[in-house]
Amino acid sequence: MAVSLTKGQRVSLEKVAPGLTEIFIGLGWDIKATDTGYDFDLDSSVFLLNSNEKLISDYHFIFYNNLTSPDADKSIQHMGDNLTGVGEGDDEVIKVNLKKVPNEVQKIVVAVTIHEAQQRSQNFGQIRNAFVRVVNAQTKVEAIRYDLVEDYSVETALIMAELYRKDGEWRLNAVGAGYQGGLQAILNRYS
Repeated sequence: MAVSLTKGQRVSLEKVAPGLTEIFIGLGWDIKATDTGYDFDLDSSVFLLNSNEKLISDYHFIFYNNLTSPDADKSIQHMGDNLTGVGEGDDEVIKVNLKKVPNEVQKIVVAVTIHEAQQRSQNFGQIRNAFVRVVNAQTKVEAIRYDLVEDYSVETALIMAELYRKDGEWRLNAVGAGYQGGLQAILNRYS
């Protein structure tokens, strides 16, 4: 059974799922019955940070226009953009081979933003059932899940979770931090 986290909780992947080496991070959400005149297009992205919590390079920003990490093993892969979020289960998926992530990557930040949120008068207050989960890629068993329950009434970008290295192992932090200003606000934080 998966470990369910609340905002701010941290957990060791090794303690939750010993021997875990290949995972996928599933992100999902539903749209509340709100008509803004536009479809909602949520985008997941990943920031690969160094020990100073800064983006290593532009190529270490993984999103729908840059689907793989720059290392030779392509240890982190974004599986593509879901333009509508319609349907059950994961709306977007990021694969991570924990054993092959280069040592320069100390933290993997997983974020979700609303495409053209300001122009479309959209925010995360119009989203429900948002979640992030870590799944064993080989067995397809969910190891960790974080369901966001907070009300984000003005935010257009969310840092959902962080995978980070500590004492030689990977850990997960359920962040749930909202930002106004969309993707640019998060880019400014890590640039």
